Amino acid sequence: MAVSHPISTRVVLEAADLDYLVTALAERGYTVLGPTVRDAVIVWSEIEGVADLPAGVGDAQEGGVYRLHPRDDDALFGYAVGPTSPKKFLYPPRTVLWEADRTGHGTYEIRGQGEDPPWYAFLGVRPCELAAIGVQDRVFLEATHPDPTYSGRRADAFIAVVNCGDPSGTCFCASMGTGPRARRGYDLALTELIADPAPGLHAFLVEVGSPTGAEVLVDVPTRRAEPEDEAAAERVTERAAGRMGRTMDTADLPGLLRTNPESSRWADVGNRCLTCGNCTASCPTCFCSTLEDVADITGDTVSRHRTWDSCFTLDFSYIHGGVVRPRGRARYRQWLTHKLDTWVDQFGTSGCVGCGRCITWCPVGIDLTAEVAAIRQIATAQQEG
Repeated sequence: MAVSHPISTRVVLEAADLDYLVTALAERGYTVLGPTVRDAVIVWSEIEGVADLPAGVGDAQEGGVYRLHPRDDDALFGYAVGPTSPKKFLYPPRTVLWEADRTGHGTYEIRGQGEDPPWYAFLGVRPCELAAIGVQDRVFLEATHPDPTYSGRRADAFIAVVNCGDPSGTCFCASMGTGPRARRGYDLALTELIADPAPGLHAFLVEVGSPTGAEVLVDVPTRRAEPEDEAAAERVTERAAGRMGRTMDTADLPGLLRTNPESSRWADVGNRCLTCGNCTASCPTCFCSTLEDVADITGDTVSRHRTWDSCFTLDFSYIHGGVVRPRGRARYRQWLTHKLDTWVDQFGTSGCVGCGRCITWCPVGIDLTAEVAAIRQIATAQQEG
């Protein structure tokens, strides 16, 4: 029997019944996306059911280190984050902006983005990733001219968050106020419960966050959450907050970076940085792009593509006369100060959500939390001296 669920309701969904949620979303026309294991990493991909999720898989992350390992339970979301995020679906790495065909001497037929945007449902979004979506909403939706590709994909996206219970060694979302628990902006929020509050339990406390979430949940078997279920869910995220692998002192962070553009630390990190751009490629908020015009061999068909770019590439800062930031220290400084300082001026929020991906996927393990701490220490010493 279908049961209506009002917004803010809390229910318990048994793990064995999670497939009902996937089916309910698919039957409504969504392409369901979730975490899967591929090539020894956890990535976002299309899923058909719970069997595609990384059951019993955990991860170990440090600077320049990512490893999966078996857990001693069957947790479906017992890991932190992998190298990909929902960004790749809402803001694709490569987008065809328009195409043109030669129709005669000097005339062309121009085609824009004619296809309907995909209808995505994200199952397993982490709170830091949800915060990152919120950041990109400000970049792409709240601008004077909203981005049509992003707005089309974002408009009807369904988001089912899974609150974090197992942060990695590079996570610091608690410092940034973006996790480990989601507070708003989701359709459904799940917290995985294993053996707490009852031995043998494997279930999810589900919180309804939107009318759409309530409507989807009608077709999913649940029971009313008891106070002990809610208390167990609180313990999951409280433990996670106390087990963050990193911390970031955010006190007057924009002011710190703005007043120390010539700190000796920039040269130190510049000597280590490979300017490979892994940090920007894995970051769930970075949005820099470039345009490419492509023609077929006959020249009868041309197209313009938008592709992800990085402020770590030489060409990114190229203008007539040369490259503005030829040295690695300048490019790292540009990235970090934009992420933690000028982003606030532009969009009213930090560009960092504390997911730790830039630390994990840096080949030389550069840690932005350590760099900020070092800049702060040097500045303090200079003031006291």
